[in-house]
Amino acid sequence: MFAKILIVNRGEIACRVIRTARKMGVRCVAVYSDADAKAMHVAMADEAVHIGPSPVGESYLRGDKVVAAALATGAQAIHPGYGFLSENPDFVDQVTAAGLTFIGPSAASIRAMGLKDAAKRLMEKAGVPVVPGYHGEAQEIVLLASKAREIGYPVLIKARAGGGGKGMRRVEHPDDFSEALSGARREAKAAFGDDRVLVEKYVDKPRHIEVQVFGDNFGNVVHLYERDCSAQRRHQKVIEEAPAPGMTPALRKAMTEAAVKAAKAISYSGAGTIEFIVDASQGLKADRFWFMEMNTRLQVEHPVTEMVTGTDLVEWQLRVAAGEKLPKTQSEITLSGHAIEARIYAEDAAKGFLPATGTLHHLKFPDAAPEGATMRIETGVRAGDAISPFYDPMIAKLVVHGSDRQAALDALGSALAQTEIAGSTVNAAFLAALATDADFAAGDVDTGLIGRHQEALTVVPPPRGETVAAAALAASGAGAQVPSDDPWSSLAGYAHFHAVARRTRLRHGEEDILARVSVRPDGRFEVALDAPYEAVNSHDLRAVPRLARWPGHITVFEGATSYNFAVPDPLAKADEAAAASDILRAPMPGLVKLVRVGKGDAVTKGQPLLILEAMKMEHTIAAPHDGVIAEIAVEGAQVSDGTVLVRFAEQDQG
Repeated sequence: MFAKILIVNRGEIACRVIRTARKMGVRCVAVYSDADAKAMHVAMADEAVHIGPSPVGESYLRGDKVVAAALATGAQAIHPGYGFLSENPDFVDQVTAAGLTFIGPSAASIRAMGLKDAAKRLMEKAGVPVVPGYHGEAQEIVLLASKAREIGYPVLIKARAGGGGKGMRRVEHPDDFSEALSGARREAKAAFGDDRVLVEKYVDKPRHIEVQVFGDNFGNVVHLYERDCSAQRRHQKVIEEAPAPGMTPALRKAMTEAAVKAAKAISYSGAGTIEFIVDASQGLKADRFWFMEMNTRLQVEHPVTEMVTGTDLVEWQLRVAAGEKLPKTQSEITLSGHAIEARIYAEDAAKGFLPATGTLHHLKFPDAAPEGATMRIETGVRAGDAISPFYDPMIAKLVVHGSDRQAALDALGSALAQTEIAGSTVNAAFLAALATDADFAAGDVDTGLIGRHQEALTVVPPPRGETVAAAALAASGAGAQVPSDDPWSSLAGYAHFHAVARRTRLRHGEEDILARVSVRPDGRFEVALDAPYEAVNSHDLRAVPRLARWPGHITVFEGATSYNFAVPDPLAKADEAAAASDILRAPMPGLVKLVRVGKGDAVTKGQPLLILEAMKMEHTIAAPHDGVIAEIAVEGAQVSDGTVLVRFAEQDQG
């Protein structure tokens, strides 16, 4: 076994690898960028090496710096985690050329599966079913459009390199093909440096079911059953589970056999995932699944497989890379219970899942799972850490295991309801709504479920009067002290014979709220609110016991939902509200990728104005109303959150 390894990754996966390595007596070296100098994975590691500025291209993707750090610290092997350099065959060559061990598959295996079109041709030869489509080399738009017509609409345009939903577009009609192709190519080029695509038939009710495979250097390959990853938004997974709901013995047998066959076709060693698309329009059938792609690395969702099979896949990775045989044979790998993983992201679900940034001023996860269930919290952040615009905005993974799917769903709901995060917008309420969605709860899930139910899943009910009152009481400071025999001691401003109310202003979204906090004769506080709220006394606030105070804000937690209230500085100048509607600001830090209009152009409501690229995804900024462009951001500009992107000319009021 290795004495020391270097982990070329960050966040929760780096922390997760460190935990297993430490259990095995293996020392760990972390690498970090400027933004991660005080990150959790850096603190956990035995040693840490700075490898560059915050952008990934100048740090975590610099294979030369990573190899140099490994050699300088005496590390014998490099673990890539997932993302970054994990599926870069040139980096694997770099590692092995330096006399180090890459904890993963060979460069040849990665190359064989690295391009979706070539991989599908290879799988066809190996007898693995593939989805109907065009996987050729030619990329002329006329040819691609022709192939799309032959396949039959709707079709899916996919980047042939990479994954994560980047460079992917669903096209319903031939008239939309050209624009969708342009968008897919731009996004693919930005994310993977390769704008080539393939075109496939879009399956009407697709389920994303994948099989975990594992190989060693002695020709052995096993599967560790399947995971269902159909709950996706913007082609990216948010909830994964194992085993797949409704899985039949016939389909499981056919799918796992195909997965093992695929891995053996490329002499695979290490952890890998064979991803299949399944047509669930008529139930799960053994002849209605097709190979999509292989991820030649550990997956984000690997903990659900670990929990239902009782394995540690990172330990397996280290052992296989060190030259050992697989720890278990196929007959020794069994399924037990049901596991579900929910990814908590810094994002605004109500605004189309826009990534968010911010400092995690308050961060609290559940202490334990409900009786009869188990739970894992996979995270790489602590209270006080910042969500950076440079990296994926995932905060944590809540992973639960129960005796069956319903028990796991109950445990997930409980865990989400006990999670408290303040300082950045998060998707916890959305995850809780999805977990209780009637179709999802029944196991009737496909990749379009979130899109169909998005409005219901992302709507946040307005705060109750008790919620606003709790925030007002906290903001006023009246309820912040330990109860005293003299109730007036906690309320500034007292006059003989009557209580003096403390006026407190709050802002929730676009709503300004005025609250008046006073003390009743019985010593309780009363909070009077403007309509539509009613006066609430402190006795009623027991139903809203959880809140967090952070600079300029109060966050009140109700189950998985959090309500953020800004506490305005009474000395601060108000914004010029009249001009606000004539200004469009960047909703997040990013790159102005494409500008569609120019100064002086007349535009109509809903017309696309520019494309902002943030966190490797494209976001279209559209006109909120008709008007004339007075100013617009320059194409190629890097902008921060809140930067003015578009300014409309003042409209003639006459």
